[in-house]
Amino acid sequence: GVDLSLYRRIGEEITKVVKHKPGMLYVKEIIRPKYALKDSTMLPPAGQKGVEIAPMPLMPVDKCIADTSLLAEILLQKYEYHVPFYRQIRQYRHLGLKGLTESTLDGWFKKTVELLKPLYESLKKEVFSCDYVQADETTIPVINRGKHKAEKEYLWMVRSVMEKLVIFHYDMGSRAGSVIESLASQYHFKGYLQCDGFAGYETAFKTNPDVRLVNCMAHIRRDFEHALGENKKEAEYGLAQIQYMYRIEHCCDKAGLSFDGRKAKRRELTRPIMEAMKTWMETEGIKYSPQSLIGKAVSYAYTRWDNMMRCLEDGRLLLDNNLAENAIRPITLGRKNYLFCGNHEAAVNMSVICSLLATCKAHDVNPRDYLKDIIAQMPYHKKSADEELLNLLPHKWKLQHPESLLTKQTVESAN
Repeated sequence: GVDLSLYRRIGEEITKVVKHKPGMLYVKEIIRPKYALKDSTMLPPAGQKGVEIAPMPLMPVDKCIADTSLLAEILLQKYEYHVPFYRQIRQYRHLGLKGLTESTLDGWFKKTVELLKPLYESLKKEVFSCDYVQADETTIPVINRGKHKAEKEYLWMVRSVMEKLVIFHYDMGSRAGSVIESLASQYHFKGYLQCDGFAGYETAFKTNPDVRLVNCMAHIRRDFEHALGENKKEAEYGLAQIQYMYRIEHCCDKAGLSFDGRKAKRRELTRPIMEAMKTWMETEGIKYSPQSLIGKAVSYAYTRWDNMMRCLEDGRLLLDNNLAENAIRPITLGRKNYLFCGNHEAAVNMSVICSLLATCKAHDVNPRDYLKDIIAQMPYHKKSADEELLNLLPHKWKLQHPESLLTKQTVESAN
């Protein structure tokens, strides 16, 4: 202590530290007033009962003790933070909620996904109404009950580049080009589809003039990099040309060019490089055996070069598919944590949640705020028209909820 006969207080020093309060569970009571006729011998008015009680608000899941906020948390924990159900149950037990089982959580989860499916359908429609999308596929392990083991199945991802919307699509684990073809035709897609060099895309859209394929320069570059050890001179030539093209893009970015400005710059600077590279592949590239690494790199690039040259048609088109691959990354991370999907239905359910979460991420929307709000709203939208559902998708929802943006930004009005 300080001897106050010798000292006087002249101020204070403040040090701030961050405290942590673990997630809280508490009980919310829904109180509904009850009314009875004052005179019990009287008949109630037509259409009414002797005892009237205020109606229950619509609940996301019938006869379920979980509130909207808890349902949202269960989904977030599993698909945003990759915490499987059995670990979540342990956490809830530590917070005082005993007796939860995996099958209870799974039941709540399935019913919540059912609620969100109309939104997922609306998001799909919206993605394919855009005229520039990127697509990619990744594997997820799905349990095959007949064989008693997990098999690698395919999950498709389609991203509308300008609108920043993402959907995942699962079709019995198939990677056949017919999956993306039927999606595109179901939603009458017209425009550019950018993808890696997987042959399925070529066969899917060979006869469809509405879909113009654009390939990915990052995949083309990868093959030339693989060939460096085998044929340094030719591989370096290919890589240098690709680097020039990226440098031109970088200059357009720095100059803040409009899409039309970028298109003009590409026609002036990138076109000669692409045409020269095509000639080089036709004259030099054919000298190498298709079995050699440089031969593989050249034939991979050459068969996709006309698709790549479509970048000269439209300044919006990107040179590579890296954005699409970034959208898939959370799935590959999840693979390491929840290990597998129990069956095909579970993989479809995962697609629904991950589509909404990936679109939240692309628009900087807080996924917890978003899920809490729409899970509460969806029981009221079971028969809603497309227009109403559209307003519940993250890119439109954020216009009404600027407080839920994760970064300080001015919300651009949705065109």
